[in-house]
Amino acid sequence: MLSKTNTGVVKALDNNRNCIRSGTGGWRPGEGVFSHGYSMMDDLVGKKNYFKTLILNATGRLVSKDLADWIEAIYCCLSWPDPRIWCNHIGALAGSCRTSVVAGTTLGILANDSKAYGSRTLLDGIDFIQSALLKKNSGLSIDDIIQPIAKAHRGKPKITGYARPLAKGDERLVTMEKLTNNLGFKPEDHLLFAYEIEQYLLKHYDEGMNINGYISAFFCDQGINRQEAYQIFAAMVMSGVTACYIETYNKPVNTFLPLRCSDIDYTGPPKRPVPKNQ
Repeated sequence: MLSKTNTGVVKALDNNRNCIRSGTGGWRPGEGVFSHGYSMMDDLVGKKNYFKTLILNATGRLVSKDLADWIEAIYCCLSWPDPRIWCNHIGALAGSCRTSVVAGTTLGILANDSKAYGSRTLLDGIDFIQSALLKKNSGLSIDDIIQPIAKAHRGKPKITGYARPLAKGDERLVTMEKLTNNLGFKPEDHLLFAYEIEQYLLKHYDEGMNINGYISAFFCDQGINRQEAYQIFAAMVMSGVTACYIETYNKPVNTFLPLRCSDIDYTGPPKRPVPKNQ
């Protein structure tokens, strides 16, 4: 006999057998194509730019042109045609071994889905600045907020959104700050506090904010939550990966970082004769 829980699961599955239901939209033959209540042919195509449509599909909201332009600029900041970068490295290898551009680019995007780097770090970045601002509003000082984090990481404040592993500072911030101002956005509670945290970290640890911290605080001020941010940036490294794929695709096959056997530091069992067939 099925338990009540299992009965509910079976009922839910039966309700969706041989039927695809969508609250997002879809194509209605003879009527049109729709996304979150908007007619794509009448309301979007030729009237709204691609990034407004991308954000609509990722969040269900049609944002302002200024916010869409801001997010488009961030996409440019986060996708560089440098084959040394983890996701671009995969694209370059794909081009060198002559797989398809779609496969190579998709694999690069998958490499971007990491807790250590890429779009998934926005989840932690937004969690931190929201939590930190709540603590500040409850009466804690920046020192009260940062020092427990530092003590938990051998004296260094390991915070998503601050510091960088290979460089000091972040050249992208200056460019984005100018654009933010030009588009008419003013720093609000989260971003203002993010700057206060940066000043504290610069003074005590010689580490500043990085682009993740800036995006996270800005998004919070714009009412974009952590999951929406993650969804918006699902394919943010795409163009850089494709660029690196194309470069190696146009070079002789398998010439991207080739190895000699002697380049491999083998630490397994020593050489041994292969047994003869009995």
